[in-house]
Amino acid sequence: WRPSTRRCPSTSPSTPPRPSSPPPSSPASSTCARRLQRPQLFVAKPHKDSCRAVRFVDSGTAILTGSADMSIVASDVETGKVIARLDNAHDDAINRLVCLTETTVASGDDDGYIKVWDTRQRSCCNTFHRHEDYISDMTYVAGSNQILATSGDGTLSVNNLRGNRVKSQSEFSEDELLSVVVMKNGQKVVCGTPSGALLLYSWGHFKDCSDRFLGHAQSVDNLLKLDEETLISAAADGVIRLVGILPNQIIQPLAEHSEFPIEALGFSHDRKYLGSISHDKMIKLWDMEELLGGPQLNHQNDMPEANAAVH
Repeated sequence: WRPSTRRCPSTSPSTPPRPSSPPPSSPASSTCARRLQRPQLFVAKPHKDSCRAVRFVDSGTAILTGSADMSIVASDVETGKVIARLDNAHDDAINRLVCLTETTVASGDDDGYIKVWDTRQRSCCNTFHRHEDYISDMTYVAGSNQILATSGDGTLSVNNLRGNRVKSQSEFSEDELLSVVVMKNGQKVVCGTPSGALLLYSWGHFKDCSDRFLGHAQSVDNLLKLDEETLISAAADGVIRLVGILPNQIIQPLAEHSEFPIEALGFSHDRKYLGSISHDKMIKLWDMEELLGGPQLNHQNDMPEANAAVH
């Protein structure tokens, strides 16, 4: 890392509204559809190429971004000013960032490399390279100090930070693996695939999946853990679903973002709101209490709508 005094350019999409306080719902809908009219906090373009990964760090005071230009940048959350920059962090485009601890983050790139960074020293402290294609998703397991990663090569890897080694890697799947969450109190690992199948791996037995759940008709691009028994999935059909794990079932569709694939899901810091983004250039915020407490949604026309911010 190196500090930067470069002034922030003034051309890029506006930052999303803060998810902790969306506008009140209208009486017409439990999660009303209205465009957020919020003052723009700042405009920033810290990268020369597309920004592929975004994470809050330092207790929400900074935004960490990874780019196709192979750089990682930390920016002040209030002003957008670049605080620190790491050029050439990877030799290929950066796809994913995940926060490990208060002082460490991990990044994954198009060539299958995973790097772990010490934000205090601004240096790389671990490197893993077992995958033959892009890193599609990562999740950190704090209890065992390991990073689980999925890749376009169709494998799941378990990367041990203490030993700086790849502890295990699955056999090649017929599908790419696109997303990963740890469920059932650490006993099961669930991965999404382009075919719509969810692959379940038993902890400690990663060579082959122990179960396949075929409940989605299209690609499962994002998975978000709700609790130990249920997760939220985002698929290429634009529908957000509540999914039970063991027993495996689609409990209900929760909402429809758009007719396009959903690119990302995320909770607000208090988990009261769910955010989703898609190709429609909108950030949508869903009230979790209303989604989970509402009636079963069996038809597409029954889907609730969300507060939306347009880019």
